[in-house]
Amino acid sequence: MTAVDAFDARRAVRASGLLREFNEAGVLGPADVHVAQRLAALTGETDEWVLLGTALAVRGPRLGHVYVDVETIRDTATVDAEEPVDLTALPWPDAALWRARLEASGLVGGPLRLEGTSLYLDRYWREERQIAADLIALRDRLPGDVDDAVLSDGLARLFGGDDDELQRMAAETAVRRRLTVVAGGPGTGKTTAVARIVALLLEQAASAGAPEPLIALAAPTGKAAARLVEAIHEEAAALDVSDDIRTRLSALDASTLHRLLGWRPGSHSRFRHGRGNRLPHDVVIVDETSMVSLSLMARLVDAVRSDARLVLVGDPGQLTSIEAGAVLGDIVGQGRSAADGIVVLDRVHRYGGSIARVAEAIRRGDGDAVIAALDEVTWIPVDPADAAAASALRPVHDGAVASAREVIAAARRGDGGAALDALAAFRVLCAHRRGPHGVSAWTSQIEGWLTDEIDGFGAAGDWYVGRPLLVTENDHGLRLYNGDTGVVITTGTGRVSAAFERQGRTLEFSPSRLAAVDTVYAMTVHKSQGSQFDTAAVLLPDPTSHILTRELLYTAVTRARRELVLVGTEAAIRAAVARPVARASGLGARLQIRSAGDG
Repeated sequence: MTAVDAFDARRAVRASGLLREFNEAGVLGPADVHVAQRLAALTGETDEWVLLGTALAVRGPRLGHVYVDVETIRDTATVDAEEPVDLTALPWPDAALWRARLEASGLVGGPLRLEGTSLYLDRYWREERQIAADLIALRDRLPGDVDDAVLSDGLARLFGGDDDELQRMAAETAVRRRLTVVAGGPGTGKTTAVARIVALLLEQAASAGAPEPLIALAAPTGKAAARLVEAIHEEAAALDVSDDIRTRLSALDASTLHRLLGWRPGSHSRFRHGRGNRLPHDVVIVDETSMVSLSLMARLVDAVRSDARLVLVGDPGQLTSIEAGAVLGDIVGQGRSAADGIVVLDRVHRYGGSIARVAEAIRRGDGDAVIAALDEVTWIPVDPADAAAASALRPVHDGAVASAREVIAAARRGDGGAALDALAAFRVLCAHRRGPHGVSAWTSQIEGWLTDEIDGFGAAGDWYVGRPLLVTENDHGLRLYNGDTGVVITTGTGRVSAAFERQGRTLEFSPSRLAAVDTVYAMTVHKSQGSQFDTAAVLLPDPTSHILTRELLYTAVTRARRELVLVGTEAAIRAAVARPVARASGLGARLQIRSAGDG
């Protein structure tokens, strides 16, 4: 084992025994060790195997896992280290004996819970069970007030012609059930289905002479919430519905889940609405559910009324929440169907067939099919950080420069709408923020290209005309959200403003009002979720990057609306396809139980 740096911040200085060995190997972080030691001090626990299990249970949620499996952790543990570490050389306990000693510990049944070989922190064990029970209760409690004739008429009117039959099924399911999941990749019409679901529910209420249902639209981020309501407003204009229904659809707004639940400042987990103070809404629709963590989903289902409808919308193939859990993937699972309120849309309406074929092969985990499908897009099989491969990156150079020229020309004319359209035409996407494959390096690279090729580029300092902007913090006062993009344009009076698009309109703000923005010639794949670009240039890192996963590659590829430029070695692509995000979670198994009482 390599020498340990006594001043390394990753080292738990006062750790001893097994905790020290696993910390020095990089398996455990200082926080994992300190929590285990504190619990040991409070309970009098001295068994090193129990303390190791406790530290690993603390570590799990930090890496997205809901629990640690003490039987398989030896083979599945990972470390974030510059040099390879042989984890099999660590003194792992015998799995059967380890489980027996955990069962005998006073920590289990208190701060820890053990189910078979799955060791949970009590909080996540309770949240997982609660979500399963609440979702099963919603799933099994069907509304009894559906007017079949009105529904049939609405479905025929809103889904006539060549419309996707699965979209129709999703809409009908949402009217007939209290729990509906509308899953599918980008461009499969999830938001289209949502707009029609709302229209059908409004028609049901009108036909019964009942009050309009109170409808909440929400998403995990402000950006996703804004995109959801914009898409519904756009769809409302084209629907075959009455003027009253169209007006109601056009008046809908959306919020983040935190704002919907009544987030309390200073707390990450306490909200105004919960089991003792339910949401007043009759219908709650959540978009981008793949980004919802286990804890936030627990708070949501805790707050939804038992007689309300809950519609979860998202793509289980995309990147999941950075916190613990993979809730949407667990709910959709394998072998689920409309009989369980789950409809998976698979007809792509938005991007081209070649991109769809690449995306589908990635989703299936078929590396050979991915490589074969890349013949239909622009694939540059080099490491983008390799200086010797610079000449091969001409498509990235040309796309970035051409896009910037159009953005700058429109911005210098003061045409914010045209500048924003040009900005959405091309985007470089990276897995990392820093390092030779990261956003920082590629932003500098692109700025260098523009300095060489565009007269007067960047001469006016930070707020130069044509600078593309990325909002990095929510600003609810301006209705600008983390991930929104804008452009600095001239006002014609010798000043500049920052132009952003919102619900089809161009809004302008003084730069002095923008608290947190970066330059966005390149962005991370995580930041790009919920966005689409005419051309996406995806730059893959080294195959050994722990960030490079199937979900990241799928998310990156499906940001392209018309053209895809993929830069990465075959080894990097195959490594990503073969590396799905495997999060330890028991929610899927719990949802297979047919009634809450069995859980």
